[in-house]
Amino acid sequence: MIRWLGQWTRGPAPQGFWCSMLKQLSLSVSIRWKLHRVSPEKGSWGNLEPIPGSMGHKAGWVEEDPKEILQSVYECMERTSEKLTQLKIDITNIKAIGVTNQRETTLVWDKETGEPLYNAIVWLDVRAQSTVEHLVEKTPGKNKNHLKHKTGLPISTYFSAVKLRWLMDNVVEVDEAVRSHRAMFGTVDSWLIWSLTGGKNGGVHCTDVTNASRTMLFNIHTMEWDLDLCRYFDVPVEILPEVRSSSEIYGYTNSGSLVGIPISGCLGDQSAALVGQMCFRDGQAKNTYGTGCFMLKNTGLKPVMSEHGLLTTVAYKMGKDKPAYYALEGSVAIAGAVVRWLKDNLGILKSSSEIEKLAAAAGTSYGCYFVPAFSGLYAPYWEPSARGIICGLTQFTNRNHLAFAALEAVCFQTREVLDAMTRDSGASLTQLQVDGGMTANKLLMQLQADILCIPVVKPSMSETTALGVAMAAGAAEGVNVWSLNPEDMSCVVFEKYQPQIKPEESEFRYARWKKAVQKAMNWETMDPFNKNGYQN
Repeated sequence: MIRWLGQWTRGPAPQGFWCSMLKQLSLSVSIRWKLHRVSPEKGSWGNLEPIPGSMGHKAGWVEEDPKEILQSVYECMERTSEKLTQLKIDITNIKAIGVTNQRETTLVWDKETGEPLYNAIVWLDVRAQSTVEHLVEKTPGKNKNHLKHKTGLPISTYFSAVKLRWLMDNVVEVDEAVRSHRAMFGTVDSWLIWSLTGGKNGGVHCTDVTNASRTMLFNIHTMEWDLDLCRYFDVPVEILPEVRSSSEIYGYTNSGSLVGIPISGCLGDQSAALVGQMCFRDGQAKNTYGTGCFMLKNTGLKPVMSEHGLLTTVAYKMGKDKPAYYALEGSVAIAGAVVRWLKDNLGILKSSSEIEKLAAAAGTSYGCYFVPAFSGLYAPYWEPSARGIICGLTQFTNRNHLAFAALEAVCFQTREVLDAMTRDSGASLTQLQVDGGMTANKLLMQLQADILCIPVVKPSMSETTALGVAMAAGAAEGVNVWSLNPEDMSCVVFEKYQPQIKPEESEFRYARWKKAVQKAMNWETMDPFNKNGYQN
């Protein structure tokens, strides 16, 4: 019998429902409902990916429609079932479903009606900056790291508690539902699991430790919601989901062609990628290139508190009675998003893939440096007042140089995170494992190796996020179709990029980038605009 695992992925990259076979075959269902042939080591993969649209009503606002997300889930699952049936594959052989999602993205819904009370506020939304400033004001010494000893996180618009506080303060429907005990809070995983297991008719309201650790309401040492943190943000603990491990049966799907299948894996997208990259040992790290960049380094059974601008997060907990593993994380807000900005806002690209051709034609930025701080800078600065800057322009600069500078910006930001990680952990990486949509850009990967001065390794299975949550779902007690013994697993290398420039050149370019970053700092203020559109 061929056993299958289903994985629902919802991250900064396109979402989809994937099916993976637990033996090697060479058939895959791909985006746009077409078939193509692949030969991954662990099996074959199918993905169906309608993409819900992001909405931005104002500068810095990024929202998604929760009902559209849910409808996309159902559509992907049904289309996958249809494709498997056409291929004469019995869908009853799907043994489990896993969910991986954007972390931090915040939803509140009415548990009696099942209706969302507002759009989902996406992780990179910065509308709540005034909320952050108010919260920091009431900490001793006005210290944004005041809660870091419990949460591993600075007080920032990035994290769910701040977004939830904004919703409670600014959306009447949310405030009323909280006061009348009708509100449920969750990240995207909670919304999907609750909906898929019955919704208002008995749906399971839960999350896993990796998603909970990104809310600022979760104590990463006790592995529980923290009452002091809830009081600090004035959030009633009753609206929070139950926190579970990353690998256990949470409930069963209650409708559709895949009815009755256990949902048994749940991981935030970056933790799922860490697992999918087989980074189970202390010191192993991966970097995911999507809308943003996210580098995670496994630190083992003890959380390492960063002194250099990184986050301390829960990496995974693979079972009720299994220990939690931790990671250091460097989060970069803008990576692939800068390519989309060049295409959609400036119009210098016809398609996102064109950037590689243009940058290769230039072969250099010609001294041009690009800091894409569109909504501030995340790790290692956590500076919301920074804004985007392009400097070093001359009359000879053209769009090819800008394309090259944009790709370099992704690499420089990764270098900053890796340097901070090295200082925190005291150990240097000998190579960097990479994944995500941008890794298809060969020039970007070569630039990354050049800037880091270490090899960059891309695995044969590019969709490591889907693979990671499939592993979690398959390893759950009661499913038991996947072993997570680290001795049995290793990352399969597909491409390896070696540094091709001298370290001295890399250091020179990096130093110029750091100079540009300082120019971008302290640009934005909270002062009101006057009638001429200028800040006072």
